[in-house]
Amino acid sequence: MPQVPLSVVIITFNEEANIARCLEAARPVADELVVIDSFSTDQTVDICRQLGARVIQHAFEGYVEQKNYATAQAQHHHVLQLDADEVLTEELRCSIEAAKANWQGAGYTLARLTNYCGSWVRHGGWYPDRKLRLYDRRLGCWEGLLLHERYELTAGEPAPLPLAGDALHYSYHSVEQHVQQLNRFTSIAAEELWLRGRRDVSVFQLLLKPWWKFVHGYFLRLGFLDGFAGLSIAIISAWGVFLKFAKLKTRTAA
Repeated sequence: MPQVPLSVVIITFNEEANIARCLEAARPVADELVVIDSFSTDQTVDICRQLGARVIQHAFEGYVEQKNYATAQAQHHHVLQLDADEVLTEELRCSIEAAKANWQGAGYTLARLTNYCGSWVRHGGWYPDRKLRLYDRRLGCWEGLLLHERYELTAGEPAPLPLAGDALHYSYHSVEQHVQQLNRFTSIAAEELWLRGRRDVSVFQLLLKPWWKFVHGYFLRLGFLDGFAGLSIAIISAWGVFLKFAKLKTRTAA
C-alpha cells in the first residue's frame, strides 16, 4: 500500500509567538503545509511563508466554519489539523509516519500534553486530552456551535485509532492570560447555552457546580499532584463554571 500524502492545516490569528515552533515540528510529516489566517496584524503571515506554508487569508466566522474551510483548502484528502500552539513530539511524528504508510480506518486521535505557566500538567483531567486530529476528510467534518468544536466521523465509520506520542500544547503563559481567555470563553459558552434554548439558571448551577468542578479536578482527578499549576487550574476552572451560568442568568433577566 503506497504512503498517503498528508496536508497539515492550521488556523491562525496573531500567532507570531507560536507558529514557527508548530510549523517546524510538523514539516517532517507534511506533504503540504496550509495556514488559514484571519488577517493577523503581527508577523504571523510572514513567518508562515518563510517556513514554506501556503497561506490563505479568510475572515473568521467561527471555529467550526474556519476549520471546515481550512480542511477544504488542503490538496490531499488525508489531513492533520493542528492549533498554532501545538508541537508534535518525535514519538508522535513517528506514529503519524506509520499511519501514512499503513492507513487504517477513518482517523486517528492524538494525546495533548499541556504546558501551563511553564509546568507540564498530567492530572486534573488535562491529560491525555485525546483529540481526533488526523483524518480522511471524506469521512467526516468539524461540528459544534460556538465553542468546543470537534471533528465528527460520518455515522457507520469505525472508531478512530489512538496514536502513540504527545502533541505539546503551550496553552497559558501566565495566570492573567488564563483569566482573560476564561472571560472570553465563558461569554461564548453562555451564548451557546442561550442558542440551545437554555433560559433557567438554578442555585445548584451557581453554587454547587463550581464547587464540584473544583473537587473533581483537584482531588478526584489528582490535580493536586501538579502543584501550583494544578491548584490554579482547579480554582480558575471552577470560577469559569460560575461565570458561564452567571452570564446566562443576567442575559435571561435582561
